[in-house]
Amino acid sequence: MERLQARYEIETPLSLERAAEVIAGEQSCGTFMRLPGETDVLRDRAGARIESLVETGQSDHPSLPCRLSGDVYRRGEVVLSWPLDNFGPSLTNTLATVAGNLFELAEVSAIRLLDIVFPQSFANAYPGPAFGISGTRRLAGVVDRPMIGTIIKPSVGYSPEETAQIVNRLVDGGIDFIKDDELQANGPHCPLFARIDAVMDVINRYADRTGRKPMVAFNITGEVDEMRRAADHVSAVGGTCVMVSLHSVGLAGLGALRRHANLPIHAHRNGWGLFSRSPDIGITYPAWQKFWRLAGADHLHVNGIANKFTETDASVIASAQSVVSPLFAQGPGYEALPVFSSGQTAVQMEPTFHAVGSGDFLFCAGGGIMGHPDGIEGGVMSLRQAADAAMQGIPLDRYAEDHRALAAALNQFASKRI
Repeated sequence: MERLQARYEIETPLSLERAAEVIAGEQSCGTFMRLPGETDVLRDRAGARIESLVETGQSDHPSLPCRLSGDVYRRGEVVLSWPLDNFGPSLTNTLATVAGNLFELAEVSAIRLLDIVFPQSFANAYPGPAFGISGTRRLAGVVDRPMIGTIIKPSVGYSPEETAQIVNRLVDGGIDFIKDDELQANGPHCPLFARIDAVMDVINRYADRTGRKPMVAFNITGEVDEMRRAADHVSAVGGTCVMVSLHSVGLAGLGALRRHANLPIHAHRNGWGLFSRSPDIGITYPAWQKFWRLAGADHLHVNGIANKFTETDASVIASAQSVVSPLFAQGPGYEALPVFSSGQTAVQMEPTFHAVGSGDFLFCAGGGIMGHPDGIEGGVMSLRQAADAAMQGIPLDRYAEDHRALAAALNQFASKRI
């Protein structure tokens, strides 16, 4: 029988063994008391199992408010497993099992999902990203270097026509990828279909003129039927990408869009800090992103090195590496394109390249492009030059000696030096 495994860090005023038993029972066939129907045979068949348990530390106080108290709060890592027959190869029900009511249990004063291992049956049930890295490169016409992207800013306030004017400046500047901000959806001031039509008129005319079609990720976040209609419209007018906010549409919404759309899905993780910011509760990104890759995300945000948020560079790098790591021992790898954003400039391109170990990533810069002294064209060129230097193994400062756009960017964004 196939089993699904999940690894947690927990803290408890009880013994680690007792806390693990409570979690295993709560998330499988048990409750606060043993019921008549909960026979040994049933528990053996359907109960969660403690696979390993390692104590890692102790404290004299709880990390989070906890109804139970003790003289010592023990911390450790526990691996639990469940028989797949409990819920089948279902992402939505797996999430309820490994990240459900366990976060509220009185027996734990901290609990965090660190990782999950899906059994092979999930590979048969979920096709994963339809385009991923290679399909995105093909559509965007970027073969052997990092993709350079940006975000429409200001986030909201532009009309469809004003948005198209910004896009026109960006494509003339040589951009590879443009995305809506997650706050720009389908409001009366900038209706989605009108924005799609206005922007794609610019993109299609540019493609006719140059033979190159930059990718635009339109934010189609909405109800499932709305997203389907929007994806169809994007495709009908020649678009090559759609975007959704993952926590808004959920696993079922993303899965429905994956089955319907014939376009790459740019998956925005806004709201992820709710799950990740505390070291004492939540879900790590390496665990979280596996659900979304299985559901069909082609591009996944991983924040950025020297970003404007609270996440450390080490966490960003681990996140980027996780979205290209194989999900299963056999079959497709389900690799997604890592998307770096948040305060990115030419200065961060070199460490980003080394962190990924290749040019297989999308590097999105807003101010790093718009704020370049030579404007949009200079900003895009500075990023390409920084990528060229990184791929050739030439230090940025040396490469900047005879590359004006890069030199101007290094001077302008010197505060981003790591």
